[in-house]
Amino acid sequence: MPNYEINYLHHDGSLACKFEAQCEDDTHAKVLAHAMKDHDHKGLEVWNGTSLVYQRPQPSGGPVCVD
Repeated sequence: MPNYEINYLHHDGSLACKFEAQCEDDTHAKVLAHAMKDHDHKGLEVWNGTSLVYQRPQPSGGPVCVD
């Protein structure tokens, strides 16, 4: 199972907290990230190694491309 890093962000974009988890795939990692999100956190990122696989809110330039 791949290791994922899940980052939660403050309103100013700085890192609030992060943790690592083993998930079966990107979808399971996204679901876990949302389930663990605190209402005080403005955004979140899900990384698989050096690849950003999910980000909320999306950047103003449009959706993040996920391979």
